[in-house]
Amino acid sequence: MHAFNLIWAMFPFRALIMLLALASPVMAGEVAADADDMGPQLLEDTTEDADSRSGDIVAAAEDLPDPAPVDRPAVPLADAVNAAAGPEESIEVLGAEVLPGTSQRLSWSATELFEGVPVSTPVLVVNGALPGPTLCLTAAVHGDELNGIEMVRRVMHDLEPAKVSGAVIGIPIVNVQGFRRGSRYLPDRRDLNRYFPGNPNGSAASRIAHSFFTNVIAQCDALIDLHTGSFERANLPQIRADLRDPDVITLTQGFGSMVILHSTPAAGTLRYAATRAGIPAVTLEAGGPSQLELNEVKLGVKGIETLVNTLGMVRKMRLWGQPEPVYYRSSWVRADNGGILLGNVSLGSTVRKGDLLGTITDPMNNARTELRSPYSGRVIGMARNQVVMPGFAAFHVGIQTDEAPVEDAPADTMSSSDDYVDGMSE
Repeated sequence: MHAFNLIWAMFPFRALIMLLALASPVMAGEVAADADDMGPQLLEDTTEDADSRSGDIVAAAEDLPDPAPVDRPAVPLADAVNAAAGPEESIEVLGAEVLPGTSQRLSWSATELFEGVPVSTPVLVVNGALPGPTLCLTAAVHGDELNGIEMVRRVMHDLEPAKVSGAVIGIPIVNVQGFRRGSRYLPDRRDLNRYFPGNPNGSAASRIAHSFFTNVIAQCDALIDLHTGSFERANLPQIRADLRDPDVITLTQGFGSMVILHSTPAAGTLRYAATRAGIPAVTLEAGGPSQLELNEVKLGVKGIETLVNTLGMVRKMRLWGQPEPVYYRSSWVRADNGGILLGNVSLGSTVRKGDLLGTITDPMNNARTELRSPYSGRVIGMARNQVVMPGFAAFHVGIQTDEAPVEDAPADTMSSSDDYVDGMSE
């Protein structure tokens, strides 16, 4: 009763604040501008909303220690199956023993909701009858990215344990809290993929990341992290990888006919933490958020199954075409004006410097501006038709060059482009 009276006593003050805000000529969150300064401005970080930016800031300030190195045999990933000797052994995942030649559905519980109810998500494990490496597949680290969920389901349920060398662990929905809400983020509005390997004493996001990394990812010898585009953008199916790591190159070459984009992973991402722990990892991007796109799902499944075959984990003749180009550089083309964005190209289109990518039309005065490609290359990501603001990253162009990454170059000098992280999902 005391708490109710306190809230009621505060109400007139809150109402006064709301009335003052409504009476003000400048809306909350806006900045008054002079009449002669109304031109569009290129705003920093406009491709992410305020929630994601605040989460990134917190992640940067939070203590995220380097992950402990995973105890892996000193054998190149390409030779892992051939180098494996003796019969396959049981593996222990999440406290459960999975026998050779069997599969199990386990459960990983990261945290609990405010009601004190545990939140768990399925972990699918196939332990083959023959020895080999352990490959992990993760999806829905961002809760609104659905294509990867279906990819993991199809791949895992198509595996026959008796014919597998090594093990495959699939986690269809990592961010189950975001998935239930149809949101990219956790309930505390943080981006889970900015907090790996996590901290057991940190924020909620950091604790979830630590639990997942320690209990699941540490079991892996290689990792495929599945994503889609973000904020109403779609990506051409592509592999994002740090091509200075020989084992990572083995993974990228195993996917067959899929675009490869060189990129050094941002700190806090699952790919970054896994690589730092000695687990070669790549990101498979395909399609856009909040939709199940069957063509992208089929391409992703075909790529993963080709990889499993290439590594020798499943003995099937599943070879997939000629390799696609490798892009060592890419660039986002941004909107200089706000308005209705309409694309003139499609994913995968080849463009020349100066080609029209799309138009932005002011719905009030019908003024139209054009977005043209500053480079010759290929459209590997693009925004869906929508209303955008100045600075919005609209078209992602892969630039084909002869540059190869220098193996011993510092990570911060090898980014594929200055604004690579801006506008992407990972």
